[in-house]
Amino acid sequence: MHYYLQLFARTLVAMALIASSFSVVATASEVQTPAAEIAMWAQQSGVYRYRLGDFEITALSDGTVPLDVHVLLQGVNKKSIDGHLHHAFLNNPVEESVNAFVIDTGKRLVLVDTGAGDLFGPGAGGKLIANLRAAGYEPSQIDDVLLTHVHTDHSGGLIHNGKIVFSNAVIHVGKPDVDLFLNSANQDGVNGYPKEYFEQATACLTPYIKTAQLQPFSGPTQILPGIRSIPTSGHTPGHSFYRIESKGESITFIGDLVHVESMQFEKPKITIQFDVNQAEAAKQRIKQFSILSKSRGLVAGAHFPFPGIGHIGSNNDGAFRFIPVNYRNR
Repeated sequence: MHYYLQLFARTLVAMALIASSFSVVATASEVQTPAAEIAMWAQQSGVYRYRLGDFEITALSDGTVPLDVHVLLQGVNKKSIDGHLHHAFLNNPVEESVNAFVIDTGKRLVLVDTGAGDLFGPGAGGKLIANLRAAGYEPSQIDDVLLTHVHTDHSGGLIHNGKIVFSNAVIHVGKPDVDLFLNSANQDGVNGYPKEYFEQATACLTPYIKTAQLQPFSGPTQILPGIRSIPTSGHTPGHSFYRIESKGESITFIGDLVHVESMQFEKPKITIQFDVNQAEAAKQRIKQFSILSKSRGLVAGAHFPFPGIGHIGSNNDGAFRFIPVNYRNR
């Protein structure tokens, strides 16, 4: 009976709507949804799940930020940049994805990077927690956080208003980054590298040091069953990949090996101002592109267009390319 009452109620509503459409003569502008209102609708593409053996990988968007590649890219001139962007149907500034990833091992929930949190200001990043919850997780459920490095857009989400966000998580990060960025003697910057990086890293990690939740590692380390770190210094001294393996399948989280996918695959020697060591960052990228293209395993990038998962292929001319993972929704 309850079902029929619901059906009857819906029928009455539908009839009322039809009747009202005949009683009111509407103009075209009244019928159409204003473009400004459409523009205010929230983006709904912040969560993407991918199965890897017994593990479930969930890509989470922290939002996007504009990247002025004319200013930031090194070793390339403006004309060449604009040529690459035109070929990729892009313009400067390039809209840059900020991605994070949850690994559900069945026993632990592991978060790779935390986005920028509040540190980029309103409208730039800061969407991670909302998308984490949209994926069905609470920050308190995260058991481990794997930081590829301590730059703001990877560690900023660790805190909110100066307080710990992931209250039950162990924070893993390469010790060389902790040694550089949290050193009290470096808080005004080092060798022209801006002091903001040091101040923000200290602000984000210090609360976890006080609660003994920060666990830096050195060298290749088995973090958890099926999860190990791979040191890849250059972008920062403690920059690390995380390789995940389950049932013969693998995915490697490569952090900031790439910032501008449309350019750095074709010309991997191009660096960015964010690199602590420009020459080492370029060498590391060429080395890792070669390794990852031969392995044919999945990779996940912090700044690939969301969801940031795919494969690295090689060309005969020494260039490389990114192939997004084949979409699945079943």
